Amino acid sequence: MSPAAPALKSMPAADTRSPFVRLTDLLEGVEPGKPPISLAVGEPQHPIPSFVGPILQANLADFGKYPPNKGSNRFCEAAAGWLNRRFNPSRPVDPVKEVVVLSGTREGLFLAVTAAKRHVKPRAGKPAVLVPNPFYAVYSAAAVAADCEPVYMPATAASGFLPDLDSLSDELLARTVAFFLASPANPQGAVADRAYLTRLIGMARRHGFMLFADECYSEIYTQVSPPGMLQVTGDDFSNVVVFHSLSKRSSLAGLRVGFAAGDAAFIKPYLDLRTVSAPQVPLPAQEVAIAAYNDEAHVIENRAMYAAKFDLADQIIGDRFGYKRPAGGFFLWLDVSKVCSDPEAALRLWREAGVRVVPGSYLARAGADGSNPGDGYLRIAMVQNREITAEALHRLVAVLEQ
Repeated sequence: MSPAAPALKSMPAADTRSPFVRLTDLLEGVEPGKPPISLAVGEPQHPIPSFVGPILQANLADFGKYPPNKGSNRFCEAAAGWLNRRFNPSRPVDPVKEVVVLSGTREGLFLAVTAAKRHVKPRAGKPAVLVPNPFYAVYSAAAVAADCEPVYMPATAASGFLPDLDSLSDELLARTVAFFLASPANPQGAVADRAYLTRLIGMARRHGFMLFADECYSEIYTQVSPPGMLQVTGDDFSNVVVFHSLSKRSSLAGLRVGFAAGDAAFIKPYLDLRTVSAPQVPLPAQEVAIAAYNDEAHVIENRAMYAAKFDLADQIIGDRFGYKRPAGGFFLWLDVSKVCSDPEAALRLWREAGVRVVPGSYLARAGADGSNPGDGYLRIAMVQNREITAEALHRLVAVLEQ
């Protein structure tokens, strides 16, 4: 393999605050030019499924019980059953040994690195955690908390907005504890194909690190359903754990229910760690999740609402700002570098149009060469209803085309 590229070296000190805290600071004291529309946070605004209220009401008494840390048997069976139907792995997922409930995937992803550092064999050098760049902030936070070196892998247009596996040296991989991959990617919407996933699994097994597949956006797409890690692992799930959530799939961000599934040898010590350090998931919430994982009608309806909004983006944005309809997820990743810097673009959109978006550079880290793969981009969360989304996109084009 080729030696590690300069951009894969440890990053210099940078503003490590949440991108949303940074955005608040950027816009502080600036009045919106029009009635505000937020396209900043990836919080679905679609109606929640109709079955949520009745199920909670029917299970209110269970709020008085301590839930099992692993998740109820019924929940684990529902999660495994959904994985088996959706991804058709070579063998069924075992709900007893290979599934654990999470209080949303963020806390699950955070603790996974600490568990991985304890689980893998001793590393050849400073333990490293490989993070796509741009990235979901918890990946980096988890690495730092576990006293590992976060190594940021540029995911740019040149590499299809996924980490370039050819740029990873054997020396780096030999000290890697965990590799995070989001597919569909947040924010670019890129989807890793089966060949990419297969190659990555081979690297994880050859070098003995854990591969954490964040598949929380897997059910939001407009053409082809994204493949998942469990489709290419074969009968052996070793070194692979997938993370799923109801936040995006079912528009249930506030329910805080997700799960991790995969390598049984990892899941056991991971559960042991979570038992003493992580919140349990209330049984009534697990009952809602069981119903959600056993129902596809609301997911199909949800997906259709996102598709309709991407149709609007096709029409309103067209070929401006490097727009391409993403393969998955619900974000636009717009190149505004020919207009102005991404923070300035976000500031202008708020000041002149009342549209709140996230500068791409806030979602990434600068490399050793000083380049930030988020520079010049804006992340647009297509979470509002169709009418509000159309208004926001028209405002965005009007401001940025001035």
